Amino acid sequence: MSYLSKLPKPFFVLAPMDDVTDTVFRQIVAGCAPPDLNFTEFVNADGLQSPGRLKLLKKLRFTPGERPLIAQIWGKEPENFYKTARELADGTFARELGLPVGVNFAGVDLNMGCPQKSEVNNGTCSALINDRPRACGIIEATRQGLADMLPLSVKTRTGFNEVDMTWIEFLLGQGLQMLTLHGRTKRQMSKVPADWGIIGQARELRDRLAPDTLIVGNGDVQSRRQGLELAERYRLDGVMIGRGVFQDPFIFAGNSPWPDHSADKRIALYRKQVQLFTKTWQDGERPIHTLNKFCKIYINGFDGAKELRERLMKARDTEELTRLVAETQQAHYQA
Repeated sequence: MSYLSKLPKPFFVLAPMDDVTDTVFRQIVAGCAPPDLNFTEFVNADGLQSPGRLKLLKKLRFTPGERPLIAQIWGKEPENFYKTARELADGTFARELGLPVGVNFAGVDLNMGCPQKSEVNNGTCSALINDRPRACGIIEATRQGLADMLPLSVKTRTGFNEVDMTWIEFLLGQGLQMLTLHGRTKRQMSKVPADWGIIGQARELRDRLAPDTLIVGNGDVQSRRQGLELAERYRLDGVMIGRGVFQDPFIFAGNSPWPDHSADKRIALYRKQVQLFTKTWQDGERPIHTLNKFCKIYINGFDGAKELRERLMKARDTEELTRLVAETQQAHYQA
């Protein structure tokens, strides 16, 4: 029996966000209020089977405390999906990452929803909505690579230019353990509100076509309470939260303390992330700008926050950022 079937209903998932939900930020969120399920950033299966493999391993890096963790992959060539899935399932990647014996990924997810122009023009991610033979080949190759050792899921959108229920029907016919549906088409990007009514229609299709496939909704969820309401209204198995975590690192908590967090507590949490980032990426695997932008989460809601953010955003390395955060924290303690 897949661990997915043992998750609470509804379960909550931290969405995969490139250059955001790396191992460092997932650890920060877990320390605040852990989700029921984590995803990695999306990593290219073709790249993992190329000389660029070592540079991409950072996207798969994790600690035991971030589990259960699903590896999300994308790409174009079914053969590379097969090889990558096999190495994820048998622990090859876990060993390369230096993880303890017995610690591994909990599943593999196929990114068939990213709407970014470069990925779409390359025939990957949401472009697969219009290339079902390739989508089918990728799903089947991944399944063969997993060899029933890990569950297989897909994250996608409601269509390419327009809502396309035949795409959802197609995916529900693939024997997936889980289907995550973002309530927008590729064309809509993030320019319109997510349509949860379409997600509800997908759940109705699931009930008829693939009752064993879990349905997870995604799009514009800003609080756990809102997620619970949407899950109940549309009878979903799970809810995925992405950008909502930027407004509240405790978003997965039953009763978030974030609105009442003082400035010094917010700054202290950012300092914790800066320190963990510095410790984790000692060889410069992540550029400083991927850390600078996180100050928007923590440095707000108090006098002088805007000016402080501007200073932090200009930091050129972790040493400077660490010094600025420490000085700011000291100043608030003395105030």
